[in-house]
Amino acid sequence: MNNTIKFSIKSINTGERVDVFLSKHIDRLTRSNIKKLIQNKHLSINGKIIVSPSTKLKREDQLKLNVKEISKDNLIPKKMNLKIIYEDKDILIINKPKGLVVHPGAGNYENTLANALVFKYKNDLSNLNGELRPGIVHRIDKNTSGLLVIAKNNFSHSRLGKQFSNHSIKRKYKCLIWGILRPMHGRIESLISRSKKNRQLMTVSEIKGKKAITNYKTIKTFFSKDIPKISFVECDLETGRTHQIRVHFKYKGTSILGDNKYGEKQAKFKKVNKDFLESLNNLNGQALHAATLEFDHPTKNKRVFFKSNLPKDFKKMLDLLNNLSG
Repeated sequence: MNNTIKFSIKSINTGERVDVFLSKHIDRLTRSNIKKLIQNKHLSINGKIIVSPSTKLKREDQLKLNVKEISKDNLIPKKMNLKIIYEDKDILIINKPKGLVVHPGAGNYENTLANALVFKYKNDLSNLNGELRPGIVHRIDKNTSGLLVIAKNNFSHSRLGKQFSNHSIKRKYKCLIWGILRPMHGRIESLISRSKKNRQLMTVSEIKGKKAITNYKTIKTFFSKDIPKISFVECDLETGRTHQIRVHFKYKGTSILGDNKYGEKQAKFKKVNKDFLESLNNLNGQALHAATLEFDHPTKNKRVFFKSNLPKDFKKMLDLLNNLSG
């Protein structure tokens, strides 16, 4: 089912980007949603298909935007055990385990959270992010654990998307990092762009990229004669860029325990506690957990708050550090 939205451009809109114009006039779609629709050839201007969101409008342009109801037939349903900590008719809150990819990508089209969502909910999910991302409003890395909000309908997705865009959604992560940050509490603000050396990694840039802001505070530091200095840190995100916390800590000269992409491939120690080394080797990915999520419910007109416990491997390491550092 297609819903076609039409606009005629007046002189006051001349020169405005088409994605900006449409985001102002269609409340139920975010600018990000509109960009994707344009790039997927759902917009025509004066009868011609437009694929560039930055296209400038001219006087008397005639716009047609097809808000397509996307079929999920190409996404293979997969039965999985999902840890759902909250559910109503509009949203789900899921505690994602480490190792689970949020949506299909190169080389993995069957074993993702999106496949599990389609199996359980079929068509009762939003489709604003496309056929391979049903209900997906935001994501966290494969080897990061923690909370995700899933939208069951497009209205809720759009409302949540706007909160992500204006940074009113509050997300706090907990992590274990090598060393001690200076200052111990602070704010990291930078541009983040894709690395030129490795396109699978992100990096801090001084000249290009998307603005990224991470507020952090050190909860506790650990050190003794037979373990290296380690800090337990909480991060409060103002933005949600790809690999943001991991990139920002690398920029600060450190990395998260278990992070083989942005940290050392193999930590080297002259003398180290055997239990610590065993716990480190048993970390299932990086010691990074999306611990809390707070936002305005899309339909209930109230603020909601959710939290989740640390995964077992993270908790085991934290308990061990507390014991060894006295």
